[in-house]
Amino acid sequence: MGDRRRSRRPAATLALAGLLFGSAACGSGSDSAGGGDPNTLEVWTRSNPDPAATYERVFAAFTEKTGIKIDYQPVINFDQQLQSRASTKDLPDVMINDTALMGSYQSQGLLQRIDPADIAGGDQIDAKTWSSTVGVDGSHYGIPYSRQAMTLMIRKDWREKLGLPQPRTWQDMLTLAKAFADDDPDGDGKKNTYGMVVPGSAQNGYAAWWAASFLWQGGARVIEATKDGGYRPVVDSAAAVRSVSWLKRNLFCTSDNAVIQPGALTAITGNATNFQDGNAGMYLTGPYNIATFDQALGKDRFEVVQAPAGPAGNDVLADGENIYFGARTGKTEQERALAAFLVSPEGQRLAMTGKNQPVVRIPVNSTLDAATVRNDPRWGVVQKAYEDASVQFPNAPDFAPVKQDTADALNAIFTYCGSDVRAGLKELDDTLAGDLKDQDLLK
Repeated sequence: MGDRRRSRRPAATLALAGLLFGSAACGSGSDSAGGGDPNTLEVWTRSNPDPAATYERVFAAFTEKTGIKIDYQPVINFDQQLQSRASTKDLPDVMINDTALMGSYQSQGLLQRIDPADIAGGDQIDAKTWSSTVGVDGSHYGIPYSRQAMTLMIRKDWREKLGLPQPRTWQDMLTLAKAFADDDPDGDGKKNTYGMVVPGSAQNGYAAWWAASFLWQGGARVIEATKDGGYRPVVDSAAAVRSVSWLKRNLFCTSDNAVIQPGALTAITGNATNFQDGNAGMYLTGPYNIATFDQALGKDRFEVVQAPAGPAGNDVLADGENIYFGARTGKTEQERALAAFLVSPEGQRLAMTGKNQPVVRIPVNSTLDAATVRNDPRWGVVQKAYEDASVQFPNAPDFAPVKQDTADALNAIFTYCGSDVRAGLKELDDTLAGDLKDQDLLK
């Protein structure tokens, strides 16, 4: 347990940066960002070059429309650089980053409160999506920008060659995975294909991110809110034990080693490339991969379907990005104007289309339909999954240590086939209680 609790140190370091920012984070103030120009917003996103090109196009359209300039910074090591800027009391004006980070940023005093009524077009964002920007104090600390939900990508050509249907249940999925591993779906006469891609590394919480959908489908949760405004761990429930045991028995500790790709327990999304490399048949993943797979495989060779159902249904992990206003930047009017453009139909369409990777997957603007905007029915599958069958990680607490400790525990359970699942999840439950206690949220 001691090793897992060390995972909270990066969050604690950033919290210290927030404390150094101190009371300055609580009110209006100077225009330190954007070079001191009140008509320039410094905007950060956590982006590689390809999606950054999409953001550049969106921001250029905003500047042309409003005259407000954007000093755009695509930042890969986002949290480390944010920590540095917070320590000097000089935050970016606007940040676009993961929904799951809101609780961490808010608890450190790095964000402005948001009133949805102050954002033009905010009434075109539904209540479910707005709810993911509410902090532990009941206030909003972000504006929804993009959402997504996991779907199952399948090699359609392989499935049809083997004469098997789209999977509707966990057992169907397992049957298909075994057929992809054993029945030579690529027709080269060799046993060199795998059933499913799994990014199961504990690094950066990947094992928890991937396994969350199976937990939801099994009727389990990691933590849950209590009636008195706190949270409690619930990961040692009977439903969680059943779900994790099923995954361990059928994917990680099976006599058929090809059900998942080699090295799955050390794989992250960056090197779990077997699907696009053409030697794995399924991947439960986010829709941002659709464009990559189109280029690597050809869009006619794979299909996008809703996840197969477990004992409690087919809910999948949902996540996305929010727009955050850095505390004490003194440019509230310009920030609100940018947010209004980004969530408008025009801004959302620009971010969903073009030759580079889209930075809006499922639009938060309820007047838009993803499949129609992209002229691609596969995105309708993703949107339906988000709207009808998805659950997000609780983001009001600082979820980073919870996610990391969950990934550490699941990775260990899947790695050591002789380990006791119930005991492993009970130990994790105790660790998560410590995480919540550290945040004064254990109730």
